This record gives sequence, C-alpha cells and structure tokens, in this order.
Amino acid sequence: MQSDQDGTSSDSDSPDDPMTAKPSRKRLFGPGAYLFAGCLGLLAGVGTFTFGYGKGASYLSNDPKTCVNCHVMQGHMDSWQQSSHHHVAVCNDCHLPHHPIGKWVTKADNGFFHSLAFTTGGFKDPIRIKPRNRRVTQGTCVHCHESVVHSMLPDAAGRDMQSCVHCHADVGHAGR
Repeated sequence: MQSDQDGTSSDSDSPDDPMTAKPSRKRLFGPGAYLFAGCLGLLAGVGTFTFGYGKGASYLSNDPKTCVNCHVMQGHMDSWQQSSHHHVAVCNDCHLPHHPIGKWVTKADNGFFHSLAFTTGGFKDPIRIKPRNRRVTQGTCVHCHESVVHSMLPDAAGRDMQSCVHCHADVGHAGR
C-alpha cells in the first residue's frame, strides 16, 4: 500500500477499488447440505461396519452354514442334517421362491426382519415360521414335486390345497 507524504493512503489502494479487491468466494453449499452429507456418511459407515460384523456377505450365498450365524438356528440346522432332504436341498431351496426376483426380495425382507429380531431379542424361542414364509415354503414344495402333487393342486386359481408340511412335517427338519 502506497502512502502519500502526509501518511494517508491513496485512493487507488482502497479495498473498494475493483482493480485491487480480491474476488469474494461464493459458498457452493449451505450448512444444511454439509449436515446432510455428514449424516449420510455416518449412516454409510455404521451400515458398512454392521454388514461386516454381522457377516452380511455370507447371506448372499447358498451355504447352509450361513443360517447358523445366529445361534437360535442351530437346532434347525441339526434337524435339517437329519432330514430326508439333507442330500437334495439346502435352506434356500425350501425357504426362498425359485423366481429370481422373488428370491432376492424375500431374502432382503427376511434378512432385515431376522437381523432386527435377533438383535433386539424380539422373537419366540423356538422360532416359528411366519404365514408369508409358510406360503413360500408351500410354493417350493409344489415347485419341486409338481409331477407328484399335480392331482392335488386346486382346480381353480386362488383356492387352497392342503399344506405339504401338514403330513410331511419331518421332511425338511426331522424331529422339529
């Protein structure tokens, strides 16, 4: 900054002079956007930790050992190993629809609610199959054994048939 002889600065060096004034930086985002990004990052971090700690990737497989990640399933695993279906079907074959979209929707739905119930302790012990999953299981029985059960299928759409596990309760889980 140049000074005149009397110690005052000249007009050309004033901060209002467009030639010497520094351009002001305009904020790209407001504080709400930074707060949102921080919350989103925290959620992603907690989700990633939980997925890793809970062995989430294993649930994307077809391995029956995945089902015993939760200790409450050990009895079901033991009974499946003693069942007649042990050598021909794994958990997903009976407990998930055979249609790819239905399979992944059911897997995601069950995964969320199972992890919630097992984490909070909000389940009955021994666990029981819910009506929606019982319908899935019935559908998989019929899918695999259609050539045998075709004469027992309802004669009109929307009508029910006898539940397969009504007579064959020990097929998938012996002694349960």
